[in-house]
Amino acid sequence: MLVDRAGRVLQFNASAAQLAPALRKSELALFALRSPEIITALRQSIATMQVQRATYVDHGPIERWMELVVTPITVSSFGGIDRSLLMTFHDQTPLRRVEEMRADFVANASHELRTPLAALSGFIDTLQGPARDDAKARERFLGIMHAQATRMARLIDDLLSLSRVELNVHVRPDAVVDIVPLIRQVIDGLEPLAHERSVVIESHLPETPVTIAGDAEELLRLFENLIENGLKYGASGGRIIVSLIEDATGDSGSEIRVVVRDFGPGIAPEHLPRLTERFYRVDVGDSRAQGGTGLGLSLVKHILNRHQGRLLIESSPPNGATFTACFPHLTAAEKT
Repeated sequence: MLVDRAGRVLQFNASAAQLAPALRKSELALFALRSPEIITALRQSIATMQVQRATYVDHGPIERWMELVVTPITVSSFGGIDRSLLMTFHDQTPLRRVEEMRADFVANASHELRTPLAALSGFIDTLQGPARDDAKARERFLGIMHAQATRMARLIDDLLSLSRVELNVHVRPDAVVDIVPLIRQVIDGLEPLAHERSVVIESHLPETPVTIAGDAEELLRLFENLIENGLKYGASGGRIIVSLIEDATGDSGSEIRVVVRDFGPGIAPEHLPRLTERFYRVDVGDSRAQGGTGLGLSLVKHILNRHQGRLLIESSPPNGATFTACFPHLTAAEKT
């Protein structure tokens, strides 16, 4: 927006009109822009003819964080040269949201690490003091300490994996990967956990290769998270089904879908939209008891994003939940 030294509006673009619908040419800009920060910056720039900056919150239908830069400029006119002021508004909301997310992430990660660390410190103090010569207590405490250390290691591993995936999220993998043996490998590796939870893993996988453009290590992590979630949170159902199908997408195309269905208690509808948020848990106590880090589904979502795929989550309590990882078919260029 361009104003003269009296603060009257000379010109403004469509974005400025959206920001302040009351703007009118030849009228004082301050009539339409009532924020105290804007008024102060404009008056100071008019008085000093120097660049002024201000930040403020625009309390519109959607709250936005804005930055204003008032820059004195020279404008040629029929009467010679005039000094005017260019008011530029920058929407800082996306940056603020990212900063808030980063701060929340650090706070949550610190909290998740602090809990097992506090437990370890407490048991170490006990073993060095009152339980020094108590063999029975020592054995029990060491088992708990091992579980807490394993939980901390898993959290750190998930954090590092999430960081690596995010660094390459815009670079689609170009290797051709057969996902059938990857899924079988994950199922075989989780058989001990399934036996421990008294859960049967039923697999319906094709005998022929099913290839996609992918990163084998990331895909292993993705399938491991989905199937392990089914084993942990759907254990009461006694079985989970892992299947691989080719399904229509509704636009005359098709995609490869890896489906993990459990028969546990299911997930209430209000939780479904937030399940892939970092550290979001339906039941914090149960998740921690199961050894969950709160990052598994977030990691799944980011890996699928990198593979240009998508995650579908369906549940109708108390009839279990279904998690579906959808992948695009190989293009002709990728097949060659």
